[in-house]
Amino acid sequence: MHPYIAEIIGTAILIIFGGGVVANVVLNETKGNGGGWIVITWGWAIGVFMGVFTVSQVSGGHINPAVTIGLAAAGLFDWAQVPAYIAAQTVGGFLGGVVVWLAYKDHFAATEDEAVKLAIFSTSPEIRNYSANLLTEIIGTFVLVFGVLYLNSAGFFDAASGEVLQSITIDGQEVGFGLGALSALPVALVVLGIGLSLGGPTGYAINPARDLGPRVAHAILPFPGKGPSDWAYSWVPIVGPILGALLAAGLYHLL
Repeated sequence: MHPYIAEIIGTAILIIFGGGVVANVVLNETKGNGGGWIVITWGWAIGVFMGVFTVSQVSGGHINPAVTIGLAAAGLFDWAQVPAYIAAQTVGGFLGGVVVWLAYKDHFAATEDEAVKLAIFSTSPEIRNYSANLLTEIIGTFVLVFGVLYLNSAGFFDAASGEVLQSITIDGQEVGFGLGALSALPVALVVLGIGLSLGGPTGYAINPARDLGPRVAHAILPFPGKGPSDWAYSWVPIVGPILGALLAAGLYHLL
């Protein structure tokens, strides 16, 4: 599998689980209607786990432009690959949004609330204050990317130089490090914690592709009563996560 295809698939898996759990909780006449915020945060966390677990051995399992940019800014990923990774992640987000709509098509038709339908595809703030909303996204993404940077690090240090090793040799075999399959669970738990602790103000996008790709799907898909796609807010879940990722990479360098 090509790494770009892997990022499309991994991000689509993320949205199928994440958007799917939101649809199950908020749309009318579903089995999970009214399940609440705890159910939603767990659904997103499982989506992160499955997305990263599935494709990490091929692409690193970024499934998030903020993670890609953070890794590149920290010197752990090639900047030349960043645009294509972001494009792939955004396409994956779009496709995931389409799949969720197909799975819940009848329930979209049974739901009149335009804001509820939009919430399945993209985030929106409980109190619209762009500066405060931006800060919330910066903080949430900083926590995510800072954690990812240390999960991505080797965790072993050269005894002579003190430098972080990119690989170690075990039984004559060189073993590298990264967001491999075993790192999928701690990353998912970080996202779960962010959702529970910091998700209240904005819905914790912390991922530009998670918001932009499905928002485009919302704008394009032909279902009745969907309302506007709230493009006036769409820059917040893009700019905030990018700034948070860069701040996390900056602190990573300082430490």
